[in-house]
Amino acid sequence: MGNAARWPAALAVVAAFSAHAQTPSPLAEWQYSAGVPLMKLYGAKVPEWQVQVGAAASLRPVYEGTQRYHVLAGPSFDIRYRDLLFVSTGEGVGVNLLRADHWRAGVAIGYNLGRRMADDPGRLNGLGNINFAAESKLFGEYAVSAAFPLVVRIDVRRSLGGTDGWIGDIGAYLPLPGSSERFFWFAGPTVTFGDARYMSRWFGVTSAQAMRSGYPQYKADAGLKSYGAGFSAIWFFREHWFVTGDMAVGQLTGSAAHSPITQKAANTVVDLSLHYQY
Repeated sequence: MGNAARWPAALAVVAAFSAHAQTPSPLAEWQYSAGVPLMKLYGAKVPEWQVQVGAAASLRPVYEGTQRYHVLAGPSFDIRYRDLLFVSTGEGVGVNLLRADHWRAGVAIGYNLGRRMADDPGRLNGLGNINFAAESKLFGEYAVSAAFPLVVRIDVRRSLGGTDGWIGDIGAYLPLPGSSERFFWFAGPTVTFGDARYMSRWFGVTSAQAMRSGYPQYKADAGLKSYGAGFSAIWFFREHWFVTGDMAVGQLTGSAAHSPITQKAANTVVDLSLHYQY
């Protein structure tokens, strides 16, 4: 990467910059922590405290598979203590249990906003609500090398309520040419898998739901749920102030794409935020 030699000082300041609200959307899991593994890879000193606060707005689907979009807006923050603990509107509340120069692995608690019939009465009436729920998360990230700073991320999440199901992601991203001490951008793909309980709750139609909603009964199978790609950028326009932008496209596939609930298999999300870093 062209300006990689100049990154250590900037990475010591950046740490993590994706701190947006979690909810089912095409935004990839790696976009919530883009840049974190690269700081140590380039030998930057990890500060004792890293604190970022700000506000974010997101244009995203009301739920996966719909044609309806809405805007979510609110506070955004990312607080990290050394290379150990973090509290973030993106990554959740977690701890890096294992860590080294090229990788980290840990556990976290996040959240899922669920899906309500009131979000789209014409399409969801009779299907029941998927309630807001906390999510437990196991994750691991590995950065290949300073010469080839590809980061691979794997995570597995379990909904503690809501769907009571398992979902997992495999993603990767790479800094793009033109990144510098004040501007970073990343891009990469991701694939997402769900177990039978998760898939059935989001995309299946039980016999009881079929009677209430008018949809045919439908069984959503475990396996590949979606694939997609994401793009994230950060720009420090002042010493402590920066803006971030994220965009991602997700394509539902398999039984998720063929579900009678799904109107549109391809969904897009766009996030924009303004932060102050202490």
